[in-house]
Amino acid sequence: MPRSGAEARRRLQQAALELYRERGFDRTTTAEIAARAGVNERTFFRHFPDKREVLFDGEPELRAALMRAVAEAPGDLEPLDVLLFAFRKAGRILEENRPFSEPRLAVIAATPALRERELAKAASLTEAVAEALRRRNVAARPAELAAHAGWAAFHQAAQDWLADDSAQSLDAHLLQTFDELRALSGPRPPAAARAGD
Repeated sequence: MPRSGAEARRRLQQAALELYRERGFDRTTTAEIAARAGVNERTFFRHFPDKREVLFDGEPELRAALMRAVAEAPGDLEPLDVLLFAFRKAGRILEENRPFSEPRLAVIAATPALRERELAKAASLTEAVAEALRRRNVAARPAELAAHAGWAAFHQAAQDWLADDSAQSLDAHLLQTFDELRALSGPRPPAAARAGD
C-alpha cells in the first residue's frame, strides 16, 4: 500500500496509463485502476473525480505556472513574446513529466472522449492566458488572438518535441515554432490583396 497521498496519486496515474494502453480507455474501470495501484476504489475517488481526469492531472499546475509567467514577463515585450516567455517557463513541467506525457498523448489520440476533454482543457487554458494578457493591459481582442495563436504554437512545439528522437529540448522547439509563427505573418500584403482584388 502507498504510504502517502502523493505516492497513491502517482501510482493511480501510472496504473491507469498502463491499463488504458493494454485494454483501451473504454474497457478499463476505476476499480481495476485502483487494484493495479494497490489501493481501494474509494482512494481513487479521493484523488480523481473520474477516470478521464487521471490523464489531465497537471492542468491546474500548468495554468498557475502560465499565469505567473505572463505576469512576470518583462514589461516591454509584445504579446506573442510574453507568451513565448511564459511557455518556455511552463514547459519545464512537461519536460519533467516526459515519461508520462508520451504514452498519455497516444491514449488520448486513440480515445474520442479523451480528445474532447483535451479540447475543453485547451480552451480553458487559452482563456486563462488571454486573461493574463488583459491584466497586462493588452486590449481584449488582441489578447484573445495572441492567446489562441500562442497556444497553437505551444501545442505544436510540444508535439514535435515528443515525436523528436533527437536530444533537442522543448525549449528549442518552442523557439523554432514561435519563429515560424512570426514568419507566417510576414509583411503586410498590398491593399489590393487585402481587399480581395
